[in-house]
Amino acid sequence: MSSPIELVELHRLVENVRRCAASLSSHFGDIPPLRRIVNDADRLFDDTGRLDVDAGELDLARGAESEQHAGDKIQVPDNQYDADFWGDADDEGIGGQHSAR
Repeated sequence: MSSPIELVELHRLVENVRRCAASLSSHFGDIPPLRRIVNDADRLFDDTGRLDVDAGELDLARGAESEQHAGDKIQVPDNQYDADFWGDADDEGIGGQHSAR
């Protein structure tokens, strides 16, 4: 499976960030702010590598999303629900059971 253009561009950009961070680190030395940048750039590099591994899942997720939107619209009525419908629901924000009336 070939990588989408966006993934190829992302790899290129992350590699540029890694190169710049390494250059700054060699110029200014191993100081905490640059160490964080170098670590973040390395983490981005690892994460984009995982995207390649998971590219199949990205395609599956995109396919499932497009199938979901392809269906007919579901009409939702505006009338009130029967009070018994909410009888055993939790009260939001309180966490306890709604008392039966």
